[in-house]
Amino acid sequence: ATAAARLACTAVAGSQGVEAADPWRTHTAYARIGLVGNPSDGFFGKTIAVAVSNWKASVRIRPSPRIVLEPHPVCDPHAFDSMEELHRAYSKQGYQGGIILLEATCKKFCEYCKKHQIDLSGKGGFTLQYDTNIPRQVGLAGSSALITATLNCLLDFYGLGEDAMPMPVRPSFVLSVEVEELSIQAGLQDRVIQTYQGCMFMDFAKEMLEARGHGAYERIPTSTLPPLWLAYVADPSNSGKIHSDVKARWQGGDAEVVAAMKTFARFTDEAHTSLLARDWASLGKLMESNFDLRRQIYGDACLGAANLAMVALAKELG
Repeated sequence: ATAAARLACTAVAGSQGVEAADPWRTHTAYARIGLVGNPSDGFFGKTIAVAVSNWKASVRIRPSPRIVLEPHPVCDPHAFDSMEELHRAYSKQGYQGGIILLEATCKKFCEYCKKHQIDLSGKGGFTLQYDTNIPRQVGLAGSSALITATLNCLLDFYGLGEDAMPMPVRPSFVLSVEVEELSIQAGLQDRVIQTYQGCMFMDFAKEMLEARGHGAYERIPTSTLPPLWLAYVADPSNSGKIHSDVKARWQGGDAEVVAAMKTFARFTDEAHTSLLARDWASLGKLMESNFDLRRQIYGDACLGAANLAMVALAKELG
């Protein structure tokens, strides 16, 4: 599957309903693409990523007598016309839909507010609904998009802003929902770009993360980006599911992996310079080098035959 990437260039503050009396408030987070540096965000590296509006996750919230998290009719199916339909649904998407992301976000949000002495009483209950068209399991960050949109709904509902949860802290909060509540192993890149949108340069230096709880995030004008064509495997069921030992190797001080993460960071610095100069030929070479290095340390089995064929086709076509 392919598409010309449409850039999500500005942060969405929350689009309200068309009618003033509509009680729903909606927040949206977009799919993302990693240009350069991935996967070093999980290894104190640097990355550049872009939010694209081709696909999005939207969550909406309104006051209600009790707190209600509504399952999605497609993503959280519980009624079927036949056993075959049930089998197809659970075989394709597993047993956990998107509702667990809303549940975990609300739980973690409550804990964050207690820790920071933020009073949530007096507002009554709320109802949350969600929708998403971000393809699952193809690397477009659909889970973190739903968590980000849910967080923005909660901040909006309780009238909380930068003083309660500063913008640079929000990606770290989203990551904590995934890692601590749902045991999803990930880095900060996706959460940063879905919080800030547009195009972002990110530095995840260890000393900054440990001292501040977040990295250094710099906006890159989207006008510096070349036209982007996005391709992904339409059916990822057998693509790249082999377990990787890169994290364990890095934690053990493996020289090859440690050096690779430093090289990813260097690629990112060079890509930053290329973008600002609108040197797209140089950017393209850095993107290829980034993939080649990732393939070297992760291996073909981990990346998946379909993904490798897709990249080979892109290179063949220039």
